[in-house]
Amino acid sequence: MISIPRRLTGSYGPRGAWRKHFAGLALCFLALFLARPADAGPATGPRIVAIGDSLTAGYGLPPTEGFVPQLDAWLAENGHPQAEVVNMGVSGDTTAGGRARLDWALGDGADAVIIALGGNDMLRGIAPESSRANLEAMLEDLVQRGLPVLLAGMQAPLNYGPDYKADFDAMYPELAARHGALLHPFFLEGLVGERELFQEDGLHPNAEGVARMVEAIGPRVIELIGRTGP
Repeated sequence: MISIPRRLTGSYGPRGAWRKHFAGLALCFLALFLARPADAGPATGPRIVAIGDSLTAGYGLPPTEGFVPQLDAWLAENGHPQAEVVNMGVSGDTTAGGRARLDWALGDGADAVIIALGGNDMLRGIAPESSRANLEAMLEDLVQRGLPVLLAGMQAPLNYGPDYKADFDAMYPELAARHGALLHPFFLEGLVGERELFQEDGLHPNAEGVARMVEAIGPRVIELIGRTGP
């Protein structure tokens, strides 16, 4: 048993003003706690999910030299250090694959989306109407979620025939216009014909080629950030 010193009994006894004294202190500490501003942690910027294929994933490149890390660095150097670009590129993916994994890709949240799909559809000779349907379904879903989108287009070579090329190339600007998305007409802008900007396979850009891609698309990504909420 704890004995109470005599000098604390009476007016400051445990059942008298002494208990009120501690209650008053508790209220003071509570008031000080409530008056402190909430610690919101470090400031964060928009989370941009990049859904694509090997060009987005950074195939054949060190982790710091792929499209997403280079775009992150470019944004930081151009006034958006808090922006976060999330790599949701899957090598070999098609528009059908992107459509199938859209919910999963957005599972951790997003403020904006970059879609860079279609290259593998073209390489496999998939009918443009099928690719168009998949991209349209993705855009419709993202519009319903209220997410701004940047659609990065591809262009088919002439060896598929003029009709295929016309149908394939046209789907990107048409879909972007229909769904209010931003458009980057050609994901490999400035690289075609520049062999030194590609890896040995001739299909995937090297680090210098990726830097060229980032410089071309970067201003449109800044425009995309401008469409996100405060």
